[in-house]
Amino acid sequence: MPLKFAAENADAIPVHVLEQEDVEAWLADQQKRTQTWVSASGFTGALGQITLVPSSDGAIEMALAGYGASSSRARGRFHLASVAGQLPEGTYRLEGLGSDRAEEEALGWLLAGYAFDRYRSQKPAKAQLVGPTGVDAKRLEVIAAGESLTRDLINTPAWDMGPVELEAACATMADEFGANINVTRGEALLEQNFPMVHTVGRAAEQAPRLIDMRWGDEGPKLTLVGKGVCFDTGGLNLKPGSSMGLMKKDMGGAATVLGLAHMIMGLNLPLQLRVLIPAVENSVSSNAYRPGDILTARNGMTVEINNTDAEGRLVLADALSFATEGNPDFMISMATLTGAARVAVGPDLAPYFTDHSGFATALEASAVEVADPVWRLPFHTPYEAMIEPGIADLDNAPKGGFAGAITAALFLRRFACETSYAHFDIYGWNPTAAPARPKGGVGMGARAILQALPEVLGL
Repeated sequence: MPLKFAAENADAIPVHVLEQEDVEAWLADQQKRTQTWVSASGFTGALGQITLVPSSDGAIEMALAGYGASSSRARGRFHLASVAGQLPEGTYRLEGLGSDRAEEEALGWLLAGYAFDRYRSQKPAKAQLVGPTGVDAKRLEVIAAGESLTRDLINTPAWDMGPVELEAACATMADEFGANINVTRGEALLEQNFPMVHTVGRAAEQAPRLIDMRWGDEGPKLTLVGKGVCFDTGGLNLKPGSSMGLMKKDMGGAATVLGLAHMIMGLNLPLQLRVLIPAVENSVSSNAYRPGDILTARNGMTVEINNTDAEGRLVLADALSFATEGNPDFMISMATLTGAARVAVGPDLAPYFTDHSGFATALEASAVEVADPVWRLPFHTPYEAMIEPGIADLDNAPKGGFAGAITAALFLRRFACETSYAHFDIYGWNPTAAPARPKGGVGMGARAILQALPEVLGL
């Protein structure tokens, strides 16, 4: 179901958003009938609490939505999305919500209508919202559509979302927005000098490929690179079953950059966009690459393979090298890359690395503004020695276990050369249902990046 706001409707049911401290004053201005009903219902304005107030003929006259206290709201976001899920089907409008919270809550209400129902019918929120005054409803609808795409791609199991299907999703997007797409597959990867993309994906039934999508003819050049490992067995360093269960989401970086690209093109931002996705499956077969192998990347650097389960940085390395040849003004990679990042910041924060202080400043402010939390980790140069094995230029999996997210990011930075660059090591999965974010695939960092782009690129 498209995530859309309802048309302006004079009959829309008002939802009065009330903080706990304001309930008594609001009630004092209401009719006696309303006061009696609300008091009898036990409504206190606690966060997420709702009460439906009937009219004299039994229809819903209004709804009250508890907005709690600022201290309780600080522990989450999209609070009115939970209200949307409790309301009966109908059209509603918000009353009493501060303008500083209107955009976040309106987007959360839209996202409460998301459900992944490809394999089983689901029950998303049915309550439709009229776009609040002062909110750019069309912009939020585009953002919600991009987020919905990211979630759908991540939620789809590898049986139905291999490299072939990921390419098809890119082609569909290219058709929708008039973008150009070029795909290099199979042995052509070797002919066109993408050796590590080929090596990681060659053991799978579906051929590895590099997807290259371009949109826009004018403006600054932005390149997005997304890890598209559609399933990760770990290769010959086979993962245990408990670690393999969520590996359909290992293409979450690709899904997130595609969601972001959908937002950029849907909003018609004045820039030149390029999306590069190395799409592979890291499988086990007689021709799988091995621990101890030394690979030569597109840029000529040699890489010793000390763990075939550290494959994402390999395919990204070729894609990043290729991207720099186009001289982008800014380049971003997104990947579900390391467990170390999850240990560091948990599943709800999008950790990122950059040497571009202007981007970091703009992103931090934007993340707060659009309720899309991020956290900066360092490109700590003294750790460079940890990714230099001696026998080759680079080590894909340094021993010792220290600073795993940082060493992975440093590995990627070697292939970004002198390009202005940021890397996001995301999780791409919401392990516990929360308002506007059901359990499952989720975009991380994309909305914050979108908000920051005008300042970063001078749009």
